[in-house]
Formats: sequence, C-alpha cells, structure tokens
Amino acid sequence: MPHTIQTQAQRRRFDRFDLSRLLRTVFTPTEGCRIGILIDLPDLAEANGMAFLNNPQRAIQRRAHEHFQLALQNGVMAELGMHGGEMFAYVQTGGSNLDLPDLCVDMEGRQLSLERDIYSNYDILLAITSFSATAPLTAFAKQYGFRAATMHGVNEVILNSGLAVDYEVVSRDAERLRQAMTQADWVEIDFALESGEVLTAKLELSAQEAQKSHGLCRGSKPDVANLPAGEVYFVPTGAEGHFPMKYEDGTLGKLTVEGGRILRSELIEGNPQTIAAHNARLADDPMTGVLGELGFGTQVLPVSGSDIQDEKVLGTCHLATGRDDHLGGHITPDQFKRRQNATHDDILFAPHKTPNFDIRQVRMVRGAQREVLIEHFQPSAYLLKALDTPVPGEEPVACEAAAA
Repeated sequence: MPHTIQTQAQRRRFDRFDLSRLLRTVFTPTEGCRIGILIDLPDLAEANGMAFLNNPQRAIQRRAHEHFQLALQNGVMAELGMHGGEMFAYVQTGGSNLDLPDLCVDMEGRQLSLERDIYSNYDILLAITSFSATAPLTAFAKQYGFRAATMHGVNEVILNSGLAVDYEVVSRDAERLRQAMTQADWVEIDFALESGEVLTAKLELSAQEAQKSHGLCRGSKPDVANLPAGEVYFVPTGAEGHFPMKYEDGTLGKLTVEGGRILRSELIEGNPQTIAAHNARLADDPMTGVLGELGFGTQVLPVSGSDIQDEKVLGTCHLATGRDDHLGGHITPDQFKRRQNATHDDILFAPHKTPNFDIRQVRMVRGAQREVLIEHFQPSAYLLKALDTPVPGEEPVACEAAAA
C-alpha cells in the first residue's frame, strides 16, 4: 500500500453534513413518518427551556439541537414528508448500552414515559447521546415497531466525515468485507508489546454468518442503525489466550481469557489499583468479562477521538465485553449480578488509541482457507482485493458522496 489508512483519510474530501441526505439514505422511505430526537442529561432540569444549551459540558446535546432538531424544523421534515421533530431527554445511564429509564421530559420540562409516549408514537427516533443506547433501543424497537439511529458521542469530526458519507457505499463495502470473512472458524490476533512480548488471543467463531453494521435501516421492519456505521462483526462462541488492554487512565494490563471470558488482568505498566479494581469486578460479577463481540472496521475515516467512529476505521479491530443481545447473542441484562453491570463495552485496538502495542497480525481460518486480515493496523491484500470485488447480486451505486 502506498499510504497508510490514516494518510488516505487525511487526504479524503468529504461532502458537508446534510441531514436530509442522511435520513433519506438511511431510512428510505420516510414519507409520512413521525420523527423524534432523544438526548441524555445528568439532570433533567436542564431540559426545561433547553438550559443545557448554555452548558459547555453538553456539547453532544447541543449538536442534537443545532444540527438535527433545527435542521428538521427548518426544511428537512417538509422535504422528506415527515412530521414531528420534538426532542426528549432522559437521565444519563452512566454506562454503554445500559437499560434506559422510562421517565423522560420534553423541552418544557413536562414528565413523560418513553414507552407510553415516545416509543409507541414515533416511527423514527434519533438518539444523540453521551452513552450508547443501541442495545436497549433495539429491544424496544422490536416491541414497538419503530426504527432508530443511535449516534452517541457525536462531535464535529464525526459530523463532517462519518455522518457525511454515502451510506449506499458504506453498505456495499461492508457487505464485500462481510462475505470475505463470513463462516470463519476462528480468528487469531497477535499483539506485540513494547517489551518484545507477543500476546495471542484466539476467538472461536464456529463458522457463523458474519454480521454487518452498514447504516441502512429501511422498510417497515423494526431496526436500529448505529451511526457512523461500517463494521463486520461476530459474536464469539469461545475465546482463549491473552490480549493487552489500555485502561482510561493509561494503565496497561495483560488480560487472560479462558472459556470465552476474561479471568484476570495483570499489570504491564501504570496504576496497580486500576488492575485491582478490574479484577475485583471480574470476581464479583464474572459476566462482565464475557467476550460478546469481535468487530472489524470497513471505512477510510479520520480519527475522531470517539470510539463510535474510530472502531469503523479499516485496519482496526475491537473486542467487546458484556451484553450482546442486540448483536444476536444471548447475554442479557438479567444474567448479570447487578443490572448496572450489564454494559456492552468496546475495547478498540487502533494506533491512536493503543500506541504502546501493535497488532502484529490478524489471521482468519475458514475451512481449508487461511488468510491474513490485518498487519500493523493496515488491511491485508486479501481485504483490499475484497473491497474491489463486487459480490453476486450487488446493486450498482450511482455515485459516492465523498471521493477518496
């Protein structure tokens, strides 16, 4: 490859964010749909009169108003034949994909019920929040019949890149890579530490059909798109070995995995108390260590500083612990010792996120086929060829919203 993926991303030119194009592409058809917006706030009093707009710590919620609600009211709903455009707030859950409270308020502070007043009365919901709501909204979508897009952690980089792309192209590329990896028996990842030690984790996949996060949420079937999209993923059936984890405070740990779950963490460098706290959590509630996802990015995008986009970058991969029912798995909140532990937490491996170790190689075995998928955070020749090869039944894409 002449350039790294991030060099390509830096040179790429994106169209301006266009909410009408995004909604039309993701949700077609939209005619007659009632659309609403969900935000999360630490204190619901901030919703009254949109007081949160004056709080610099509510940048995500402010973008929900400025780039989504105002755009809907100032022509996008009329253009797409939609109605509604109201915004509602619920109390922040404090964790990724935790169950949502039922209480919510409108922007005048009136108390409402998400189930009674929102889920059952809106066709499309946009959740623009600090903490991901994909898992709980997926469950409610199946119950109440709405469609939704979850866009937690939205920042200016995401607005102007990951949400400004042509999702027809994103969907096409995700399907090409999905077919290149589907029905894999297992994937093995080598992590090279600065000390020279190499850790290897093996994820058993049992020839399952790979799934994709591709951004299209069309028709009448209840569904939730996680945006930005662009990912191929599996729900592991087992896992063994070791992998490194960089904690939020910068501490680096060596995780031991047996029987599909993390058993313990050992300090590589940093704060021993961080490692001790993780081990205490694993001992107290072993379900928090279950590996519920293996994902691979499929897009050429700039680093945003928010995992929701950065895990979609081609050449990166991620594991996730915790609930996976929204991915077709069987780990549900009721299996945890405490429901507040029932998060779905991504562990992203990317150069900007984990500079103190390298992904030396990711290998896939599929029957007699053996392929390298990633080396040193770069997609292999096998994946690049798959991206350039149409799959059977593929519909042509008229044009791309952004040229590489």
